[in-house]
Amino acid sequence: MNIGIVADTHDNVAAIERATEIFAEEGVEIVIHCGDFVAPLMVDYFEAFELHGVLGNNDGDVANLQAAFDALGGESELHGRFAGLEFDGLSVAVLHGESLEEVEAIAAGETFDFVCYGHHHERELSEEGRTTVLNPGAHVLAADEDRTVAIVDTRSESVRFRSVDE
Repeated sequence: MNIGIVADTHDNVAAIERATEIFAEEGVEIVIHCGDFVAPLMVDYFEAFELHGVLGNNDGDVANLQAAFDALGGESELHGRFAGLEFDGLSVAVLHGESLEEVEAIAAGETFDFVCYGHHHERELSEEGRTTVLNPGAHVLAADEDRTVAIVDTRSESVRFRSVDE
């Protein structure tokens, strides 16, 4: 199964539309959003997918974000500030990641196969013991910067980045 990972969309409609096109092209079934949707209406763009999200530091309208998730129905869920998820036998920790020390501590515990986070607007793919640490990048960068999403293949446990600017 392919899982799409996205973070820090910050109301960038064009980038969100392109991200969801990429996810559809890649056969993504589930999208994990690592926080900073900003406006609740951004959730609607992910209606074709099972969506799991966490709150970021710019997600102030929690009640309406929750209502947007509820309107998606199915297995989609807004998990609060942290989520521990499992797909195809892979465990995934999801947080916004304002504190890199917290991200590093969760990864160092080697409790999860993946630790996915956002906030820093920089793509990362690294290993901490048995744990893969993943930041998909952000959608709020200047036009000359590379805005990316990540795709995790649960069968091969591999990660690929795709640019939403391509």
